[in-house]
Amino acid sequence: MKNKKKYPENFKDKVSEQINSGVKSHREIARILIKELGLNKTEDTVRKKIDYIVSQGVMDSCDNLAVDPTTVKHLWMKTKKESLFVKNPLYVSEIEKTYLDLRDQIMKDLKEFTPSFEKIKRDKTSDGHLLVVDPADIHIGKLAKAFETGEEYNSQIAVLRVVEGVKGILQKSNGFNIEKILFIGGNDILHIDTPKRQTTSGTPQDTDGMWYENFLIAKKLYVDVLQMLLSVADVHFVFNPSNHDYTNGFFLADVIQTYFKDCKNITFDCSIAHRKYYAYGNNLIGSTHGDGAKQADLGSLMSIEAKDMWAGADHRYFYTHHVHHKTAKDFINVTVESLRSPSGADSWHDRNGYKGAPKAVEGFVHHPEHGQVSRITHIF
Repeated sequence: MKNKKKYPENFKDKVSEQINSGVKSHREIARILIKELGLNKTEDTVRKKIDYIVSQGVMDSCDNLAVDPTTVKHLWMKTKKESLFVKNPLYVSEIEKTYLDLRDQIMKDLKEFTPSFEKIKRDKTSDGHLLVVDPADIHIGKLAKAFETGEEYNSQIAVLRVVEGVKGILQKSNGFNIEKILFIGGNDILHIDTPKRQTTSGTPQDTDGMWYENFLIAKKLYVDVLQMLLSVADVHFVFNPSNHDYTNGFFLADVIQTYFKDCKNITFDCSIAHRKYYAYGNNLIGSTHGDGAKQADLGSLMSIEAKDMWAGADHRYFYTHHVHHKTAKDFINVTVESLRSPSGADSWHDRNGYKGAPKAVEGFVHHPEHGQVSRITHIF
């Protein structure tokens, strides 16, 4: 049984000595004092006591000055006997506050607005088809100005184009009996991944709005689009992680999955795996962002990563993204297509000449026996 003896009377003074000597880590101070004072307590217990002592001093000082302790980064505490410069454990940076506000807003939305879904009973269709809906590289938060690039693009335009494009895909697929929809999400749905207006790797971007505003815009867009698709057929949502928003894209997909957790007509694959696979009849469909493995290697990777589905498929396809323009090529045992994007060229793309490709949202119709039977393109 651990000794419940109180801390020695000079414990606070010993903590102050260690901080003044330059030891910043409360855990390291705990290790030193356990050894020096012969404390029969765990390291975590002593560290928490040190946290309390420092935070209590900060709170008392801030209370005397009528200052919010969460806004004070450092504190210089002086008495007649000692002078103590401490890092405030209660301090919350503006970035952290923004994150906490966003987290609280998302949690509030999930608790208050996650709807209850009644299962939609679908009539069995003869000669059914799969509709692939793949709004690629939306880049919500990208900013392009006509004065510089010759075209406007921002978050509002991004949303309008995706909604219009998905409606156009549904309208153009009316001639087929759609029994299932594969929705491919992710793929740079968001333009940046940090509060510093940078991609995941740290590349600065021209942006429209704050990162948290764009996250919430993207969340609403996905909810609206998926509800639109559910009015037609059951949906399988696949998430492809990507280079602009590797972190926030994953969080967004997880939020969407949580939103629809009570819906029996939609399934999700939101893992962080770079390549995803979906089987429909004799079709095996792969999807990936396109910033990783080479197109020529995707067939071999498919045969390894989805070997059970590979063996049962006569028609194999890989849909890729990232490059914002159309390519299609038959490799051994797999057809690989890269998709167009609805997003405009920003300053960097315009300066380097990466522009001119048609802007579009694309879809594909697959027959369970005959494979891909139609490409559908909604051009802006």
